[in-house]
Amino acid sequence: MRLYHSRIIGILLLSIVWVLGMAACSSPPATQAHIDVKITADGHDISVQLPPGSTVQQALDVAGLSLGTMDRAEPPLYSILTSGSEVHIIRVTEDFEVVQEVIPFEQQTLKNESLPQDQEIYLQKGKNGLQEITYRRVYEDGVEVSGDTIVKKVTLEQPVPEIIMIGIQAPFVPVAVPGKLIYLRDGNAWMIEESTGNRQAVVTTGDLDGRILSLSSDGSWLLFSRKSNEEGQINGLWVKDISSEDSKLIDLTVPNVIHFADWLPGSDSKIVFSTVEPRTTAPGWQANNDLYALSFSKSGWVTKWKDKPVLEPNSGGIYGWWGTSFAWAPDGEQLAYARPDGIGLLNFLDGTQAPVLDMIPYQTRGDWAWVPGLAWGPDGKNLYTVDHVPPAGTVSPEESQVFDLTAISMESGAQLHIVSQAGMFAYPVISPAQPEASGENAYQVAYLQAIFPNQSESSRYRLMVMDRDGSNRQVLFPTDDRSGGLSPQNDWGAWSPDPIPESGNYAIAFIYQGNLWIVDAVSGKAQQITGDGLTTRVIWK
Repeated sequence: MRLYHSRIIGILLLSIVWVLGMAACSSPPATQAHIDVKITADGHDISVQLPPGSTVQQALDVAGLSLGTMDRAEPPLYSILTSGSEVHIIRVTEDFEVVQEVIPFEQQTLKNESLPQDQEIYLQKGKNGLQEITYRRVYEDGVEVSGDTIVKKVTLEQPVPEIIMIGIQAPFVPVAVPGKLIYLRDGNAWMIEESTGNRQAVVTTGDLDGRILSLSSDGSWLLFSRKSNEEGQINGLWVKDISSEDSKLIDLTVPNVIHFADWLPGSDSKIVFSTVEPRTTAPGWQANNDLYALSFSKSGWVTKWKDKPVLEPNSGGIYGWWGTSFAWAPDGEQLAYARPDGIGLLNFLDGTQAPVLDMIPYQTRGDWAWVPGLAWGPDGKNLYTVDHVPPAGTVSPEESQVFDLTAISMESGAQLHIVSQAGMFAYPVISPAQPEASGENAYQVAYLQAIFPNQSESSRYRLMVMDRDGSNRQVLFPTDDRSGGLSPQNDWGAWSPDPIPESGNYAIAFIYQGNLWIVDAVSGKAQQITGDGLTTRVIWK
């Protein structure tokens, strides 16, 4: 038994010796207690020891450093550091300087054709303004890295412009004219009678917006629109008896008329009109596509019109938000309408509409809609307009650049494209009836022809004239290609009511470069009437 215990003890001792020997042969694993990092800040170097895996932020904490609101570290605070890494703290500061600077006044020049050429009159003395400008400078470690950046401007005193009126009275030869020629100049209405040298201001409020301008059949009353200063109103309709020097303006109490207002044919006291609703977004209104009528007296009394529409407000078809325009037939028995998707006739008695020509609306890709122009022949048998023609190629119909001047027979309904590729703003204007030797009444059609028909939206135009069937087409103005052409606009011109005494031919009044011109429809002789560049509308009756 004693021998057995001795053997067990011997085995245990041998095991212990073997384990200790094996342990002595094995080397212990290497461990890293810290890493060394250098921090440069505020012109000093600081060395710190950190546990492996530490970040820049932890290094700053150990060094007792902090970052200001604008300071930054390189590398960033979240970066993991290794032994030997260097951290740079960049101190960022800023300062501001407030200075006062002069705002130079502008010089404005007003042209006046009533003054001799080159004569100057100072209407207002200019005065410089004053503004306060705050500049910001940024520094990194005391070195400027961004200087004189403007962060704020405050106007302390507004500058006052210098206004000089310069005479441009040119030796325009007076031209004898029939009827009354009314034109808008700088927000006022002027009238020419008998001779272009005889001009009279008939409305001098300075706020006519040119949306509406129409003369009664007898030429005594002028209908026009004025800008409105009232909240929620774009403009308003007014009338004035221009045959009387002491007549007063009459407010028809009709707000927001953009597309149409006119006299009931043969009347000097009844008006028909269409309205819109003002909007803060482009184009500034939402059309009602309605139609109303009212009567007024010379004393200023106006009938109530809101409760009895001739045509109830409606959507107006495709792109109807823009609006519908209307045109009376010469006999006053038919009223044509035009909207982006076609034209038709309106029954003035019951408000029913009958389409005459459906067309593909033009996709303008803008905040406006294209509406074809309308013009009646003097006998009321034909209606002239512009048709949007679908292309033969792969272009979508809505984007077609083909616009043909078209005549529509009111008797047969036949449609004749008399001018191909006239342009979207051709806007036909029809002459008075002209008796022929055969006893038949003929007439002519004036229109605008796009110089670049495939780009008629932006193209300049030429003034053209032709017979009612499209024959005898002639360029009237400009005949010189270097002049660039006319800027198209609805109601761009008007025919003389009778022949011009000098030539015995009918003439057309139109606007070119902001000035009023008259051109003989046969000879093509053009005469400039105004020279201040401020004319915007013209009518002639």
